[in-house]
Amino acid sequence: MSYFKYQGKNIHYEETGSGRPLFLLHGNTASSNMFYEIAGRYAGHHKVVLIDFLGHGKSDRLTEFPADLWFDEAMQVIGLMKTRQYGKADIIGSSGGALAAINVALEAPELVGKVIADSFEGETPLKAFTQNIEQDREASKKDENARMFYYYMNGDDWEHVVDCDTSAIRRHDSTIGKFFHKPLEGFQPDILLTGSREDEFICALETDYFERVYGEMIRKIGHGKIHLFDTGGHPAMLSNQQGFLEISRGFLEE
Repeated sequence: MSYFKYQGKNIHYEETGSGRPLFLLHGNTASSNMFYEIAGRYAGHHKVVLIDFLGHGKSDRLTEFPADLWFDEAMQVIGLMKTRQYGKADIIGSSGGALAAINVALEAPELVGKVIADSFEGETPLKAFTQNIEQDREASKKDENARMFYYYMNGDDWEHVVDCDTSAIRRHDSTIGKFFHKPLEGFQPDILLTGSREDEFICALETDYFERVYGEMIRKIGHGKIHLFDTGGHPAMLSNQQGFLEISRGFLEE
């Protein structure tokens, strides 16, 4: 297993395949294990780089996640990019990983080729989600499927990971309230925004959420594309794996 140091902590990462580097960034309460199957399908054309953000997977644990979680995760990615000297790398981020991916591109555009941001809230937290996060997370701990997911992603101490993430989301919502430090108008790389119209976390609250929010983001950026799948849950990247592979490969190879 490979590790690099970030602020004195060990962050786990893996590389597979060859070609132009492609980072896959996992979402909240997950780890690089969420890409176990799909990573191999990119490895024929890319050097796929998987990372476990601090506090997740095989990386060192934290007593508390930072409130500015998705910005800090972006700084971890930039740290790995510089340590390994990948040159320009493409990034696919899913759910919370999409927020980290966009932050990477805003903070270090010279290191980024193209970005695919999948199944995320937009520029600001979705209040209907953050206001009920504690109750929803406590309920998920009692759900067998959710427990199996948490364990597969993070191991025996999965409950600590979930609690740290829940606390960070609440603190971010109450003290920061926006995901990106720099305005989207300065976003440089090519970008594709993806999601599913059946996303149970987002579109269940507003059917046309992605059309509205993604559309506004593309207007601010001034370039980019949107692709929404009619079916499939959260995240679209995994619930529509074959379709996502086709769309993403086409975009990355343009």
